[in-house]
Amino acid sequence: MTQDWYWVRHGPTHAKGMVGWTDLPADLGDTAALARLATYLPAAARVVSSDLTRAATTADAIAAGRLRLPHAPALREMHFGAWEMRHHAEIEAEDRDRIFAFWDQPGDVAPPGGESWNTLRTRVDGWVDAQATPGPLVAVAHFGVILTQVQRALGVTAREAFAHKIDNLSVTHLRRTGTAWQVETINHLP
Repeated sequence: MTQDWYWVRHGPTHAKGMVGWTDLPADLGDTAALARLATYLPAAARVVSSDLTRAATTADAIAAGRLRLPHAPALREMHFGAWEMRHHAEIEAEDRDRIFAFWDQPGDVAPPGGESWNTLRTRVDGWVDAQATPGPLVAVAHFGVILTQVQRALGVTAREAFAHKIDNLSVTHLRRTGTAWQVETINHLP
């Protein structure tokens, strides 16, 4: 079975801190970009999103008559715990070694009370693996969630995956055939 995954990053929030599970709205004022995105995506695709408002409203804005699936909490952004909504410099002043390791060697290092990269990746991989319906799927999610799947498809380390830019309202198209993944595009802005 072949599945085409169209990962879309939600609209911008304009927040300046580390935004994970905080439920901020997306700025969906760029209606031309939303229209281009809706037109670019396959008409027969099903649409699913994280349950966070910024992803859910973006998915609603681009669904354009496509089948809208229930929200998937497993597609939430990484949980930043005590670092949530805080600026990098503020965290660095308190916990320099941990935040450095978190970004420099992503894996098992987690913010206090939050998730590690490996925990996020396990959560998202598990949800993706449970999706067995053939055909295209548009998944509106978050920066970290999309990068977990880029990492998976490319077979690279988390640090190497972090080198990829994932803009708001961009499309990352991955194809799964059986257990093999192929990257079609990363960070395409229609």
